[in-house]
Amino acid sequence: MLNNEDFAEEYEAEIITLEDDLGNEKDFEFLDTVEYDGDEYIVLLPVEEDEQNEVMILRVDSLDDQDELYSGIDDEEILQAVFDIFKDRYKDDFDFE
Repeated sequence: MLNNEDFAEEYEAEIITLEDDLGNEKDFEFLDTVEYDGDEYIVLLPVEEDEQNEVMILRVDSLDDQDELYSGIDDEEILQAVFDIFKDRYKDDFDFE
């Protein structure tokens, strides 16, 4: 479980809206950018209360100087490695259960 109440008080949340392949929009709180094995990943927290216990990690692919494409990750080892980096950075700010 991710408890971000204290963390949220220390900074202003950056909310981003992502659109899936079907055109459905969903809001996420941007938590961090993590570099791992030559790739860049973003760590997001769903804004909807019923989904706030799970973070989403997406790979960032730059399309040009202004646009980025975010891709899901199927490799569990990469997901775990990126999440471990995130947890280590924020071990004092979040309660990871």
